[in-house]
Amino acid sequence: MQDEWRSLRDSVQHNCHISDAAHAGDYTLCVYLMKMREFYRWEMGYAYADSLPHEEVGDWLRAREQLWEDLEESDFVHLPVGDQAIDPLEAETVNTRLLPEGLVYSAGYGQRAKPHFFLGRLDRHEDTEEYRLIVAGEEFARDLTSPPAMSLNGTIFIRRQALRQMIWEKMEEWRWNRLDNPMGRAIRCYDFDTDPDGALDAMAEGQIDTLILHEIGEVQCGRELGPEWEEMLASFPRSKAEIQARAVRDNLADALSTLPRLLDKADSASLHFYFATLTNMRKSLMPSLVEAYQTWHREGNDSVLKQIIQRSQSHWQRVAETVLDDFRRHGRDSMQRIPDLIETNAL
Repeated sequence: MQDEWRSLRDSVQHNCHISDAAHAGDYTLCVYLMKMREFYRWEMGYAYADSLPHEEVGDWLRAREQLWEDLEESDFVHLPVGDQAIDPLEAETVNTRLLPEGLVYSAGYGQRAKPHFFLGRLDRHEDTEEYRLIVAGEEFARDLTSPPAMSLNGTIFIRRQALRQMIWEKMEEWRWNRLDNPMGRAIRCYDFDTDPDGALDAMAEGQIDTLILHEIGEVQCGRELGPEWEEMLASFPRSKAEIQARAVRDNLADALSTLPRLLDKADSASLHFYFATLTNMRKSLMPSLVEAYQTWHREGNDSVLKQIIQRSQSHWQRVAETVLDDFRRHGRDSMQRIPDLIETNAL
């Protein structure tokens, strides 16, 4: 990274530390330790196949937790961009300056209202009538949780390095038991035995299109549901209602965009990976989709899967509109009502 951008990188990373200080406790101990190990790997520049020095990781972990404790009550800092100091949530303003320089910045709120920030190298940038697509490569600043994809105000951010890390973490989890499950089936589509680095690159490259398809669906949902949906999520952060409402919108986005295209392409590797990364919440809300996937895997017949996907488009649209209508009528009090409303509309 050029020297002129180092102060920007440091400011973004500082804000990432503040976000982590407030949200690191959101994980179970096992997930937290795995994420911290991989965060150390990224920060210190180790390759995925490298063994990590346990004692140094332990020292780093204690120092990082002390840093978070010191920053826990801190406010986010403005970002130095040229001669300006820009609010860290004004990603569009920051990118107006950065994109021509081959850099990309993103900021937004994820699950449990956790702020996410990253600064990376721009790999790809294109504008369409429906959305702007930005793909980032090497990352210079990031937080503990690195969502590989986000959409915000019609802009889709794809993070190649974060996707590679997510795949690696999923693969490490699978190696504990090596079950015959969607993740194992996806892994077997690539040559991890003889060329793990090349297989990881190929798998990540193949899944970028899947991420883009999901975020295109998110953009479509945003047009249909309007800004009130985000206002609703912001009204009850870190709640079961928020997690379930996000799952409903994810299900709708995939029914509109991701799954129909994956079936059209007959992309078995991406279909296996899609079901490998479905959250337990989403699977509990759509058991018929999971069963249709198992039928497709056993019999090679995608007709049941196509039927469920077609049915789910109108279903999740109706559920999302019902949830939003309840929020309009009851405001924040709907936080207590939405879980039952969504659970009774599982498909």
